[in-house]
Amino acid sequence: MSEEEKAAVLIEALPYIQRFAGKIFVIKYGGSAMGERFTDVILDIIWLKQVGIHPVVVHGGGKEITAMLERLGHRAQFVEGLRVTDEAVMEVVEMVLSGAVNPRLVAAFNQHDGGAVGLSGVDGMLLEVAKKHHPAGDIGYVGEVVHVNTALIEGLLDRHLIPVIAPVGVDREGRRYNVNADEAAGAVAGALGAEKLFLITDVPGIVRRGPGGSEVVSKITAEEIRQLVESGEIYGGMIPKVKACLTALEAGAKHVHIINGEDPHALLLEVFTDRGIGTMVLPAGEGPE
Repeated sequence: MSEEEKAAVLIEALPYIQRFAGKIFVIKYGGSAMGERFTDVILDIIWLKQVGIHPVVVHGGGKEITAMLERLGHRAQFVEGLRVTDEAVMEVVEMVLSGAVNPRLVAAFNQHDGGAVGLSGVDGMLLEVAKKHHPAGDIGYVGEVVHVNTALIEGLLDRHLIPVIAPVGVDREGRRYNVNADEAAGAVAGALGAEKLFLITDVPGIVRRGPGGSEVVSKITAEEIRQLVESGEIYGGMIPKVKACLTALEAGAKHVHIINGEDPHALLLEVFTDRGIGTMVLPAGEGPE
């Protein structure tokens, strides 16, 4: 890349930096996407902070949880992308998320002077939950977020810190619950009125069948997502992701993006370039151009 091309990249980013300075971005970073581009994602998030954006990270850890359960002789069970969680599984979930994945992420941020602070949803009742009831039956200690302690998050942002949240919730009786990371991120984004929610995954976005085969949808509305779920075109592990999109938008987040964490610097490309990458989910009344 020539010096002129490097300058053009910076100039292209300028209006986006001006538009988003001071805004909150919630970023869900899934365990399935924590691969070769791990450092790229960490640096992208730090870059957001350095240009005046306030990033909040909610992480997953599904692959690590499943691997630990297998080591302990447990078989993982899922219902529509939600992990069936009995007491034994809940212990493993909390051990892996709060005791392994969260510290690893925080250490990676701070290795690059990111100023990150690790939190569990239990801390300060950050994620207050109620037991999730599913039509398929009892799925155990799986929680649905009913309240987010935004004051705790905002206090950290005011101190120019990056909150890194493990999706373990707690109810008023002190019972701890496994919270789907996508749904937790959606709840946090909505409660904060975030400018954007990013779901960083191992897929390129929402894919639907077209005349030439499967293709990634660049922009889609909340209503179109509901139709795709009802038709069965969106299914399995993608259901919690799109439900998180809808939850965030309905609660006040402005836009949601689904991007592939294995693409180099996908987060920066989605935010600071005209073309973007992945799928942007638009609120009701704001259709694709």
